[in-house]
Amino acid sequence: MTAIRNQGRQRRTRIIAAVTAVAAVGVLTVTFVSGGGRNTASAEADLADFVPIQQVQPNVVTPPPAAGASTGVFTVDCGTNGNGKFSPDNPVAQPGIRNGAEHLHDFVGNLAIDANTPNEALAVSGTTCRNGDRSSYFWPVVRIDQSVRADRKAQLAQALSTTQPKVSCPRVADRLPAIPRSVSRSVQRDLTALDRQLAAANRAMTASQGRIDQRLNRSVIQRLRAERAATIERIATTMSRAGSRPSGWVSLVDCEVSYDGLHAAHAVSTRAASGANPTVRCPSVRDKLPEVPARAVDEVNRTLDLMDREIAAANERLATSRGEGGPDFAQNAVVGPLRAKRIAALDRIAIAIGRSAQRPTGLEALAPCVLDTRPVGEQPGEGDNGNGNGDNGAGATPSALPAPQGPNLELPNNTGRIVQPSKVLIEYRGNATSPVRPMPMFLRALTGDAKPISRGPANARATWTCSGFADRLSDRYPICPKGSQVQRVHDFPGCWDGQNVDSANHRDHVAFADPATGACPADLVAIPQLRITISYDIPRHIQLRGQYALDSFPEEDHNPFSDHNDFINVNSVQQMKKIAKCINDGRRCR
Repeated sequence: MTAIRNQGRQRRTRIIAAVTAVAAVGVLTVTFVSGGGRNTASAEADLADFVPIQQVQPNVVTPPPAAGASTGVFTVDCGTNGNGKFSPDNPVAQPGIRNGAEHLHDFVGNLAIDANTPNEALAVSGTTCRNGDRSSYFWPVVRIDQSVRADRKAQLAQALSTTQPKVSCPRVADRLPAIPRSVSRSVQRDLTALDRQLAAANRAMTASQGRIDQRLNRSVIQRLRAERAATIERIATTMSRAGSRPSGWVSLVDCEVSYDGLHAAHAVSTRAASGANPTVRCPSVRDKLPEVPARAVDEVNRTLDLMDREIAAANERLATSRGEGGPDFAQNAVVGPLRAKRIAALDRIAIAIGRSAQRPTGLEALAPCVLDTRPVGEQPGEGDNGNGNGDNGAGATPSALPAPQGPNLELPNNTGRIVQPSKVLIEYRGNATSPVRPMPMFLRALTGDAKPISRGPANARATWTCSGFADRLSDRYPICPKGSQVQRVHDFPGCWDGQNVDSANHRDHVAFADPATGACPADLVAIPQLRITISYDIPRHIQLRGQYALDSFPEEDHNPFSDHNDFINVNSVQQMKKIAKCINDGRRCR
């Protein structure tokens, strides 16, 4: 489905105008006090961001199938997040960065995933999908907040006027395999270079204090991305020559401009206990090891990988056992046993190193983990989360971004009751001009853009509609007629470069087909094109009053054009072949 939309262009004009105004007067955030939205912070969006769906002109164009088209559809039922797996992590766009989204995501499919889960753990995790699909599908939640605060815009402007944007990057040091002694100095030099690059980027961002500057943001990130790509590739090449090449390094290249300072003045109520799904947070081990003798590298790496899988298994247990066994269940049944496993693993690492070099001491201090329900910056023993710190610990202390709070899992400026989808339809679809090739396992993809105001709208997509109005998509929140549901339709890129499961900006390895013909670009191949349709039962009086909104980054202020969706393919090779065959045969399958 491709939306050709005049009103989308109008929305982009509004965004550009808003950014111009932001640059002049400052904008974007609110004071936050947890409490379900009752006389506190409002998630209410601007009424200008709402539109009766009947006023949106039909704009969806579906290219007619040509000879050789693949016309089948494979549907997957992964539920509606009834188990309540919510997280402010984004494992695709910001891997390794805890609370990187600054807003809450619905997760369906993979039960173990968080910002740090390695592919090997994803492949053996449990899933909410009925056919055994272990893929992860996640998107921002929608909330209802009926409170009204007329001074919201003024508070937003005041908050931004004193905010200094900063650059946050995935931390490379604690994602590397064991560093062989023979290349340790070379790798450390490059890790130090990553620190310098990040520091230089943050110095450049001081030019936009108190305002949002799209051009500066893009310039800083593009330069930093190029520098990091070259440096991380050099690290990978160096370690490969020593027999220990990292995998998935390209996912660590991209960085984000973050307005974390907007949260500095937010007060989080201490009366409301955290309602967030607990996860375990453990000290980083990979970056704490001494130089590893060549003879010990393989054994150390196997043990490090096992420790990662054990953390993922613990997080899955927490996700599937919520409410069991009383208040001490998680500590006694999950955290305690995990500590014992980590003590044994760390001892094996020390023994392996000690066979050929001086045995390291003190590793057992890295064994204890904690249940993560507290703000970032308050976790004992936790490694750097990437929010400002470099790969060798240089840089500013990360901002204390609060964990989701209370029964509504509220975050700064993202408050009110979460609306659980009434239905989530996950479809793999064909290509209008050719057969599809199976997706590779662990392919990462995203659609839309969470930050069209701070990055520009080039990658943003209109996603909003109402049931019964599939011929139109809006970049504004829809007001639906009686009996019609609010819907979000997320189409993912359906063309692939044939080689890479990710890219430095998480986009260049995939692309959308031509909107008119449906054909992939000449150098790309068609893959099953993912479409996720999310339906909501939202009372019409809530729609008319503008009282439902998307969770967002603070600078987006619930912008409906910031809607987005992320995906990691963890279908088995056999299952993905089955999906592709169904589509190529023109059938409808489950």
